[in-house]
Amino acid sequence: MRFRHPDGSTVHLSYCTNVHPAETLDGVRAQLRDHSEPVRRRLGRDRLGIGLWLAKDAARALINDPAALRSLRAELDRRGLEVVTLNGFPYEGFGAEEVKYRVYRPDWTDPERLAHTTDLARLLATLLPEDVTEGTISTLPIAWRTPYDGDRDAARTARAALTTLAQRLDALAELTGKSIRIGLEPEPGCTVETTADAIGPLTAIGHDRIGICVDTCHLATSFEDPDTALDALAGAGVFVAKAQLSAALHAEHPHLPDVRTALAAFAEPRFLHQTRTSTAAGLRGADDLDEALAGGTLPDSTPWRSHFHVPLHAPPAPPLTSTLPVLRSTLTRLLGGPRPLTRHLEVETYTWQALPAELRPRTRTQLADGIAAELTLARDLLVDLGLKELP
Repeated sequence: MRFRHPDGSTVHLSYCTNVHPAETLDGVRAQLRDHSEPVRRRLGRDRLGIGLWLAKDAARALINDPAALRSLRAELDRRGLEVVTLNGFPYEGFGAEEVKYRVYRPDWTDPERLAHTTDLARLLATLLPEDVTEGTISTLPIAWRTPYDGDRDAARTARAALTTLAQRLDALAELTGKSIRIGLEPEPGCTVETTADAIGPLTAIGHDRIGICVDTCHLATSFEDPDTALDALAGAGVFVAKAQLSAALHAEHPHLPDVRTALAAFAEPRFLHQTRTSTAAGLRGADDLDEALAGGTLPDSTPWRSHFHVPLHAPPAPPLTSTLPVLRSTLTRLLGGPRPLTRHLEVETYTWQALPAELRPRTRTQLADGIAAELTLARDLLVDLGLKELP
């Protein structure tokens, strides 16, 4: 979906296809047929943006077979779909029964992360619509904090890899005329947990192709104030490559038994649900929701937020709620000014099948309806900010 900002520039809204796990090229094609095109039809749009997730095997198949890449590009056009951004964070296995810490490997100290992200950039340069010259890719925020923290050699290795990537993106732009930019995506528990954590590494790299991806669920989970965070990034000269529109799970009174019971329904075995609380002594956290609920690691006298991407249009039932207000505030700051601070927006609720059983979509139709409802909410927020939806 495309929108015209009051300054005349085009803003793109998509939804991320990592909600439809697929490791192979055939699986990606099935996603387009079974999920993405039906979502577009529900929205009554001639064109729908998707934030494509290409696992290692699917990406490598496309790199090795230019004809397959051309065919995929043609299929996107035929189904009324367009790609301006890729989710390059998960490498493989995102649909496994247990993902947890695996999603952080390989990290930016591993040459395979550089190789894979280079592949994604080359692919995106071909997949971009003819009238679009800029693409974005979100990626792992360096590494999970252990055993990386305090390892200076690891920090130098990661910085060198990202610098090499920037140089490759420069060369790609010269070759193709397509500018691909990367956004490190801060996430609780990683070496870059917050937007503030991103400033040091990104200014050290100092390249205009390596910026930040602001995920509003992660921002909220770490209790960051959107205005403060975005002002600090702007002051440091760090650009926002893309924003992922998502909402975290919020518990105002985690000490109450009924609240803990409600939270326990969201503690599940597939994904990591880092949980945080903001205290007078600073941010405190647990690596997973079940760890927080077990007691002893997280104070329960202040509100908890958990890294669980809940549907934007359907907050959990009381006594829980979502951090949708943080998303609204962030979007206002990003798009409500005289110039957009980013032009790529991606709804990223990948946890539909991890929701408590009674909230999960049971059919493709129900899932498509849910994704369409999320995109409708995002569209309405953009229109309220003065953007005009384009055909």
